[in-house]
Amino acid sequence: MNRKTDEVQTFLTRTFNGIELEPALFYAWEPGIRFEISDPHQSYNEPGHLDRAFKRSTALFDAVFDEEDDILFVTDVNVPRDNLFLHKKPLNVYRKYIKQSQALHNLHLKNMQLPEFDEGDITTYRFSYTCRKGDIRFPKLLQAICYEDFEHPSRILKNQQSGSDIYFINLSKKLIYHLYDDRGCDIIAADKEDIRFLYERYNDWILDYDREKIDAVFK
Repeated sequence: MNRKTDEVQTFLTRTFNGIELEPALFYAWEPGIRFEISDPHQSYNEPGHLDRAFKRSTALFDAVFDEEDDILFVTDVNVPRDNLFLHKKPLNVYRKYIKQSQALHNLHLKNMQLPEFDEGDITTYRFSYTCRKGDIRFPKLLQAICYEDFEHPSRILKNQQSGSDIYFINLSKKLIYHLYDDRGCDIIAADKEDIRFLYERYNDWILDYDREKIDAVFK
């Protein structure tokens, strides 16, 4: 596993003025769009309550990533500093979702401290994997992210003492896709014109709470 190259930070510094890769990206950078993914009026107990989330998150992913785009698949795994067992588990995030298992040796690893955990009792492992869209089982992965807050076997990290954030960085188009959970998805870009088509094509999906701010950027 490669620990030398920090391609993520290099990209953020050059393209996004060095912003932190952490939730919520929409409020950290402009231009960006925050999309509502699940139906807020549908109860979690209703059958198929996440069907809309699966469809919207996949549609947005397909819209911003083409087959030939260079992608950084980034996972931040946050574990208690004193739980040594969990420190061995983050690699499992990739085993199910990278199609070629032999590619795991190309993962980059960085042990870091994120500002949101500056109290010092959490260790964050940042994994990054350079790939193309076809290298990832992304529909299953997006579905797993949506399930993360539910008691469901598709969850990525089943241990309640750990948590994760997954980001997809499009190096070719200079944008970042972050499905933060079943509720929503942030997409930010270096140039607003690169995501204007999202604003126009999926305008009905924009989160109403932030619509005024988003309209001011794109209108």
